[in-house]
Amino acid sequence: MGLNLASIVTDSTERGADDPAIRLGDVELSFGALDDYSARLATMLGELGLERGDRVGVMLPNVPEFPIAYYGVLRAGGVVVPMNVLLKRREIAFYLEDSGAKLLLVWHGFAEEAREGAAEAGAELIEIEAGGLEAKLAELEATPGLADTAEEDTAVILYTSGTTGKPKGAELTHANLSRNAEVSSRTTSEIAPRDVVLGALPLFHSFGQTVGMNASLRVGACLTLVPKFDPGDALETMQRDGVTHFYGVPTMFGALLHHPDREKFDTSNLRICITGGASMPVEVLHGFEGAFGTKVLEGYGLSETSPLACTNHPDKERKAGSIGTPIEGVEMQVVDENDNPVAQGEVGEIVIRGHNVMKGYWQRPDATEEAMRGGWFHSGDMARTDEDGYFYIVDRKKDLIIRGGYNVYPREVEEVLYEHPKIREAAVVGVPHDEWGEEIGAAVVLHDGEELAPEEISTYVKERIAAYKYPRVVWFLDELPKGPTGKILKREIETPAAV
Repeated sequence: MGLNLASIVTDSTERGADDPAIRLGDVELSFGALDDYSARLATMLGELGLERGDRVGVMLPNVPEFPIAYYGVLRAGGVVVPMNVLLKRREIAFYLEDSGAKLLLVWHGFAEEAREGAAEAGAELIEIEAGGLEAKLAELEATPGLADTAEEDTAVILYTSGTTGKPKGAELTHANLSRNAEVSSRTTSEIAPRDVVLGALPLFHSFGQTVGMNASLRVGACLTLVPKFDPGDALETMQRDGVTHFYGVPTMFGALLHHPDREKFDTSNLRICITGGASMPVEVLHGFEGAFGTKVLEGYGLSETSPLACTNHPDKERKAGSIGTPIEGVEMQVVDENDNPVAQGEVGEIVIRGHNVMKGYWQRPDATEEAMRGGWFHSGDMARTDEDGYFYIVDRKKDLIIRGGYNVYPREVEEVLYEHPKIREAAVVGVPHDEWGEEIGAAVVLHDGEELAPEEISTYVKERIAAYKYPRVVWFLDELPKGPTGKILKREIETPAAV
């Protein structure tokens, strides 16, 4: 059956060509303009020799040129390979070589590393700057219609973060991404035409791409872009554009909540917020809802699941600390190491199947077979369920700390740390220990002007959870290392020497 993800744009253009689709500051792109530019970009790609199924690297920040390039590649029958703009030469070369992309569209501000990486991979590079692409496209004719792609054809290859070795490319089909955008827009964000979504999540990331861009544009809502997240800029944009929906990772919510001038901005249009990408501390969730008078829905997903798999729903009971229930058309289970379902309340690995699960890892049949054992995608995330079928993430399988034979899930310890009024952010990691194997360590960021001694933090946690779980090793940082979405990168936290 035929399906092209770029129909998101053509369908919305038919309904309202003059409605705003993309905004960045004073620059506004209507649906008609986005449709026209992406059709002309398809022409440009055709003139460069792009054939159906060819991969194209897209290394652009949150600027209007991103959706033009994204939907233009899809219209031409190509496969989009979104790339983090902060990648370095060797990483860029790997993405291009591994995907077999012969072309890279890159933002001028990141062209130096990209130029070297593309040369190493033997790929052609097109440098794009603000307004420059549109001027170039104006000289071309628009390609009519959409390439005749099938539901099961690969639309996007999203590379996973590579915490367990080299990144793997998750092949997401036109059906995967179309259905995920449709279900999330209808059942989770309840978004309507002419709503305004704050595009603060990177569009090269699965969360920003599907839940932010694709889901918004398919219903005729406007995506107002924030190229680099800053809480002050975000609050200003919310007020100026009357933002109704905000999607972000927990650190973004924390930054907005603790911004000193927060109350000076009018954010009264804000209706629904969605958080994902990492566990949301319950204290931050409650604090944000109280301060902004809005509903915060915690969800869960992975690059391999397009990404949304499970969420709290606006029309059902929301449970703080829970990722909710599977989305429409998706099944989830919690299983043991033999892939047998565990009892309610017991901890096991989340496995998923449904319309959102990837076709497989690009040219990695062994990795695909391992991840898709028994027809279920194995997430590597540990969770439990309650009597109502709500899922609770306990931790990543690989983040598990084993102290003297006892399993300690960092998330549980972090929840207690976030309850301390002087603590702004915290990350719990394992520290090598001669006797116990691993000791519980906590990297802590305090609120401005606050002071605490490490032993005060240890005592605070010890009073609230089992003795083997509290952090014996505590150290302070000015800030925690974060990835492009604002997600805390535990692997980059330097721990004290073995204790």
